Formats: sequence, C-alpha cells, structure tokens
Amino acid sequence: MGKKSSGMFAAKKLSKRRKKSRWKKRDYTRRMLDLKKKSDPLGAASKAKGLVLEKVQIEAKQPNSAMRKCVKVQLTKNGRQITAFLPGDGATKFVDEHDEVVVECIGGKMGRAKGDIPGVRWKVIKVNDQSLEALLSGKIQKARK
Repeated sequence: MGKKSSGMFAAKKLSKRRKKSRWKKRDYTRRMLDLKKKSDPLGAASKAKGLVLEKVQIEAKQPNSAMRKCVKVQLTKNGRQITAFLPGDGATKFVDEHDEVVVECIGGKMGRAKGDIPGVRWKVIKVNDQSLEALLSGKIQKARK
C-alpha cells in the first residue's frame, strides 16, 4: 500500500483502510471469528463444572523433577476431557474419583500452561461445592456424599 490519504474527504478512505488492516492483527481476528469459544473446552467461560475420571501425576519440565498432582476431568457442559492441576500440599487426599469439581484457568500466558506443568491449563478450585483452599487449611471437613 502506498501513502495514506490526507486532506478533506479522506475519512472514508482512511476508515476503509483501517478496517482492512485490522484483520492482520491476531487478537482482532480471534475476537471477530469467535475462535476462543470454538477451541476452548470451557467455552470462553471463566469456570466450569466436571466429574473426576482419574487422578494422574504429571512430570514437571526440566530442570525440575517433581511429580505434579493432577486430575482428569470430564466437563458436564460439553463432555470434553481436560487435565486440571490440584494446587496445595495434600490436595489429592480431598479429591476422589466421581467427585464433582469446579475448574478455572490457571493463568498462564495467553491462556496457555503455566510454570513447569506441561499441557495443563486449568486448576481445581472446588470439590463437591466446597472450597479446596478451605479444605486444605482445615477450616471445613469434606462432606460425605
């Protein structure tokens, strides 16, 4: 493209040019075509409910050598399976198979994985409608189903 239009009656041409150029921006394209909603298992929501299928341990990336405690969760809204991290020391004790959990985004760059856990983009915040944080601190006991 050449030089930008200037002077009187240039507004229409400038706005047309801007409209065309905006599609070159990744964020604009994703927003306009609703790509987050299509690709995100949570469906562009901040939190989602699901059922625990199994507990898994995921090896941390180099240079760490820990086993991060996670759970495989099947979301109730669309049946998709995701892996969610269990934050906190001893959180695995409070989560059993077939428990109902609420997951939220872990807060990595651009919605990707955070820290040394490869491919895990979500974390568990509630177990059977009880806060995981409160269970860990001992403020409440785990309710029996």
